[in-house]
Amino acid sequence: MEIKLARNEINGKPKTITLEKITEIMEKEGQKIFYFDKENSHKDLVALVELFETKGFSVYLRDIKYGLGEGDYMYEVHIL
Repeated sequence: MEIKLARNEINGKPKTITLEKITEIMEKEGQKIFYFDKENSHKDLVALVELFETKGFSVYLRDIKYGLGEGDYMYEVHIL
């Protein structure tokens, strides 16, 4: 499964990352905060959380608002 990372520019396109790549990063670093784009479905992010919880990690998912509009948000996933 591919998940879209948060965009760097408002009009830019989000880059994608695979679950395998996230797993590699976690095995190296042990703890990481990822920011994901609002175009991701909540269902995919919950699946990501459940996957890492089954691997023994503590995972926190929350919405980050960066503006006043309803669409001005991104997801933050903190994996410990």
